[in-house]
Amino acid sequence: MAKKSEVKKWNAKDAARCIIVPSELDHKYSRGTLGVITGSAQYPGAAVLTTAAASATGVGVLRFHSSSGLAHLVLHRTPEALVQPGPVTAWIAGSGIDHKKYSDITTWLRHRWFALLKDQSVPTLLDAGALHLAGSLEQPTLITPHAGELSRLLASRGVVASSELIEANPAQWAVKASEILGVTVLLKGSTTYVAQDNYLIELPAATAWLATAGSGDVLAGIIGALLATNYIEILNSPKKLADVAATGAFIHNRAALAASEGGPISASSLIEGIAQSVTKILK
Repeated sequence: MAKKSEVKKWNAKDAARCIIVPSELDHKYSRGTLGVITGSAQYPGAAVLTTAAASATGVGVLRFHSSSGLAHLVLHRTPEALVQPGPVTAWIAGSGIDHKKYSDITTWLRHRWFALLKDQSVPTLLDAGALHLAGSLEQPTLITPHAGELSRLLASRGVVASSELIEANPAQWAVKASEILGVTVLLKGSTTYVAQDNYLIELPAATAWLATAGSGDVLAGIIGALLATNYIEILNSPKKLADVAATGAFIHNRAALAASEGGPISASSLIEGIAQSVTKILK
């Protein structure tokens, strides 16, 4: 476990270093391509939220892997998304997918798409229904569980830790989970921690209004866009994955504060504050 003095407290200057600003020489493909495998018949909104959030954060190309039903929903909100397979520079997988349920064709297709993750060895974010893949991929991998999900994931690897135990000491469990699973861990909570082996980042305390359905899907989309644009740096320096994950969480909270103004927010309203938050971080 990292000593308390080794904890990095993330701030706007740190975040700015992980936001790639395009130059006049850039084009859509040089700005990164994000592959997205999210949503299901049970949770179709997750597909809409992850893709819209990624687009708002800034990425050259977004490829949504989908059945036609979910593609229709995604394109209604994010018409610039592509809905066919192709090369990517980062992946998001699992948001809005329950890995235990194969009862509908949409979810079944999602699990078939998971095989693509191993074909393109690029930075990958695993959430919700894809968390069970943690440690099985060769590429730099980030998982984004809350305490309950991390408890279940660790139990599947023979480590008993209740969600209450994890919530009581999230910094310690983020580091321990990273060591056990061999991945970067972003442990969501009122204070979010990012751990990569013994490198630990603490995010500023989040607004309590973020405890709302779909908030985690928006976070996944934000981080996914940052993975796609920072993929070269991540492949060259594994520590960069933790920094990018922390930056996504930082933007997420800033967008929540902008949308809330002290009052309740929805996950959809978060998306409207992303671009504004990125702009302020870069100033």
